[in-house]
Amino acid sequence: MQVQALGPTIGALVSDIDLALPPADPQRDALLEALLQHHVLFFENQPLTAPQHRDLAARFGSLHIHPIYPQHAEAREIIVLDTDLDNPPDNDNWHTDVTFIDTPPMGALLSARHLPPSGGDTLWASGIAAYEALSEPFRRFLDPLHAEHDFAQSFPAWRYARTPDERQRWEAACAKNPPVRHPVVRTHPVSGRRGLFVNEGFTSRILELEKKESDAVLGYLRGHIAKPEFTVRWRWKPFDLAFWDNRLTQHYATVDYLPHRRVMHRATIVGDKPF
Repeated sequence: MQVQALGPTIGALVSDIDLALPPADPQRDALLEALLQHHVLFFENQPLTAPQHRDLAARFGSLHIHPIYPQHAEAREIIVLDTDLDNPPDNDNWHTDVTFIDTPPMGALLSARHLPPSGGDTLWASGIAAYEALSEPFRRFLDPLHAEHDFAQSFPAWRYARTPDERQRWEAACAKNPPVRHPVVRTHPVSGRRGLFVNEGFTSRILELEKKESDAVLGYLRGHIAKPEFTVRWRWKPFDLAFWDNRLTQHYATVDYLPHRRVMHRATIVGDKPF
């Protein structure tokens, strides 16, 4: 297995590995070490079936079942993100997956299944690099703060409750996932490094601040983390796979391919409570 950094801050290409069979313990541990260092790993030409994809992800922890996104018929742990002009995507913003639960995912594995002729790239940003680039006084200001993360902010009723069946499922998901509280600055449970843990997708407000103050701080942090020096961009090819540490990264899926179709499969690994 070879690991080649794609930049000084985030991202690495992993080669000479076949992910069709779940990795043995030494290889799994090597992948986790590379993930810790580079935050997101990319693998080329990995044509996994949905059960293989599920089994690979399960080598890194228990898997999350998403309350809204459709599931693969052969593996319910695999989310099917099938978007086109009639079903436009909702992830063209900087977000960290599933931060609306008490124990957001530690990571996710995303597989490219059907791609448009061009476009549809995904970008990842390092919350660690973004935090470390802030001034020391601003870091001290942010360190003790907490933010609310809200399921309904990223999954609004107007889009996900358009039919009676959708409405029933959406209301059940809202009831099961009330807004939760997370630190604005999270400590990585393995490396001990600190990083920003607020995102446009789910973070609704900073609890200790007045609304105008919260809006101003969140607006600044959202713009700050998207600076190019904290990011890596991946141009997908068929059967590419990305594995990212969801604890202190954000990602953004570009929507520049419509009216063409794009299909991605995602497995999401359960994490721990942020601190």
